[in-house]
Amino acid sequence: MSVLKLTSENFESEVKKSNGTVIVDFYADWCGPCKMMSPVIDNIAEELGDSVKVGKVNTDENMDLAEEFGIMSIPTIMIFKDGQVEKVFHGVTSKSELLDALK
Repeated sequence: MSVLKLTSENFESEVKKSNGTVIVDFYADWCGPCKMMSPVIDNIAEELGDSVKVGKVNTDENMDLAEEFGIMSIPTIMIFKDGQVEKVFHGVTSKSELLDALK
């Protein structure tokens, strides 16, 4: 499954109203640690396929979402279950840590 580009327009339908688990990577193109996390997020999307929805939010393009979720540093990765924030990771996070949180 590919990674969804999440925006202010589709966040509600893709994440908040989603049944099941969604992992969301809040990032910016200029952010070095975000670039390190990008292949990890892509890999999780490939590995977990349809069992988990995977999306990315560019915080520069969607400042309202960054503000809504209190994103103070990036990368911030949030795991949502049935539309609710279940777990939050700040900074570079290992793939195994993220996979454990998704179980």
